[in-house]
Amino acid sequence: METKVLVLEDYKRTGILSRADMDKLDEAAAVIRRGGLAAFPTETVYGLGGDALMKEASRKIYAAKGRPSDNPLIVHICDIDQLSELTVRVSEEAGKMAEKYWPGPLTMVFKKSPAVPDETTGGLDTVAVRFPVHPAALALIKKAGTVIAAPSANLSGRPSTTSAAHCVEDLNGRVDVIVDGGDCEIGLESTILDVSGDVPQLLRPGAVTLEMITETLGMDIGEDAAIKGPLKEGVKPKAPGMKYRHYAPKAPMILFTEKNGGSIAEAMAAGLRENAGKEEKMAVLCSEECISELNKLIPEIMKDVDVKSTGSREDKAGMAHVLFERLREMDADGVSFIAAEGSSEENIGKALMNRMKKAAAWQIVTV
Repeated sequence: METKVLVLEDYKRTGILSRADMDKLDEAAAVIRRGGLAAFPTETVYGLGGDALMKEASRKIYAAKGRPSDNPLIVHICDIDQLSELTVRVSEEAGKMAEKYWPGPLTMVFKKSPAVPDETTGGLDTVAVRFPVHPAALALIKKAGTVIAAPSANLSGRPSTTSAAHCVEDLNGRVDVIVDGGDCEIGLESTILDVSGDVPQLLRPGAVTLEMITETLGMDIGEDAAIKGPLKEGVKPKAPGMKYRHYAPKAPMILFTEKNGGSIAEAMAAGLRENAGKEEKMAVLCSEECISELNKLIPEIMKDVDVKSTGSREDKAGMAHVLFERLREMDADGVSFIAAEGSSEENIGKALMNRMKKAAAWQIVTV
């Protein structure tokens, strides 16, 4: 398969979709309508889109990603009225969340209607739905004339894609079209909130934070066990990113976190000392503050380390924005060991740490 890249040149330059850009989205929409696949930008990460109501299109998505077929897809809409086609019930809590955060980086899980094929939901009786805010995503869904199933546009297990170049790296020859709309604003996948039961439950943290949800609903909500640790074997995932290896770089990664008043930099320095000489190319993924501390603690080792900055540790949104890009950079650099600095888990820090824990395969050192 030859993959065509459609560059939204005017949108990338001005943030406004021109007539020429819309013509390219018409072309991508035609691919969706005939059952093909189109990667496209959203405000969170790039999505790999196919007609959510077409069984064969969903099968193609799983095949293109190398994704397990019990890992449900997220259905993207461009109009709140489309929700009635996909679900059998919208709770009061779901209505409140939709009113405040749609369109935006929030996915909600509902009891599905018969119109949604099992191939799209991973065999579950629920469907995950998102109403993105990105203008290109909304235009594509509208032009396609159908709702679009779109997991992240990466090979299964790899860091999610936040640019068209990442999509080309993973999916060239696997999909029909890649729509290049520039870099994604947020850089982490959407929050997933299960509203199919009596009490809403957080399945995946994101830019719509736990604090924002509880404030909007005026109640405490549950958190799925998969947020706190690996999902047990035999348990079917309720949403993407819960069970299987996700967001992972090629090299093993150890995540260093602070809970007991210790120094993350000192712990990372000890880990780098221990592995110096054993690993061909070590890397650190950490804040500018941590880099400065490491340069003082182990200058003789740091001169040979591949250093990837996530910016200031005070700017968690900025750290989240560059996380997947930095993980992919280290893959390109061929590193063999990664020491990474964790974050506190308030607000978007919870989503950042969720992705980092999974990227590290839950190999965590707490100081």
